[in-house]
Amino acid sequence: MNITLARHAEHYQFAAQVLHELRPHLSEQAIEKQIAVQAQQGFQVAIAWQDERAVGVAGYWIQHKLAWGKHVYIDDLVTLPACRGQGVGEHLLSFVCEQGKAQQCVSLHLDSGVQRFDAHRFYLRHGMRIASHHFCSDLVP
Repeated sequence: MNITLARHAEHYQFAAQVLHELRPHLSEQAIEKQIAVQAQQGFQVAIAWQDERAVGVAGYWIQHKLAWGKHVYIDDLVTLPACRGQGVGEHLLSFVCEQGKAQQCVSLHLDSGVQRFDAHRFYLRHGMRIASHHFCSDLVP
C-alpha cells in the first residue's frame, strides 16, 4: 500500500471519490472544490492507493489551539467499503500521526458522529480515548 499527499486537482478528484462514502450529502464535484479551498488554508489530504486505485483518504490539519497546543486534527478518515478490514485505515492513521510528529505536534484529535460505532471501535482499538463532547448549533435556518 502506498500513501501520498494530494498535490493537485487530479488527486483531489481521486480523493473526492473516496470521501463521497463519508459525505454522501455532497457531490464528488462539491467535495473536490471544497478540498481545493481548504488546501489553500493548509488542509492536507493523504490518499491510500492499492493497484493505482484510491482506496482510503485522511484529510487533516496541523493547528495550534490554547487547549491542545500544536496538534493534528483529522477532519476525514475513510476507507472504501470493499477495502475495510485490510489495514487501510491503520496505514492512514499511522501516516497522519507520523506527519504530526515530524512537525512537532503534541497530540492528535478528531470528532466522530455519534452513529459511527465501527469507527469508534477502530479509534479506541488504536489507543484513542473519548475526551469530550462536541456541541454545535446552526447559524443559518
